[in-house]
Amino acid sequence: MSNSKEKNLKTQTFTLREENDMPMKQALRTVYEALMEKGYDPINQLVGYIISEDPTYITNHNNARSLIRKIDRDELMEELIRNYLKV
Repeated sequence: MSNSKEKNLKTQTFTLREENDMPMKQALRTVYEALMEKGYDPINQLVGYIISEDPTYITNHNNARSLIRKIDRDELMEELIRNYLKV
């Protein structure tokens, strides 16, 4: 097999960067509470945002939309999976 084909078969690695102004959990809690206050189902809205990256799923109330956009989606997904699996 040629070198270029071998490179395509290898698993890529992913490294997170930690540069957020506010810890991710605190920012996510703030967004969750803002969605609750405005009468939305926060879980559905957050899932919609994570899947689509469309910020209109998140309210502007309490600066929630700005906060959620500061969270790296890949980092958020990693934390959610780590927490879910408790690893």
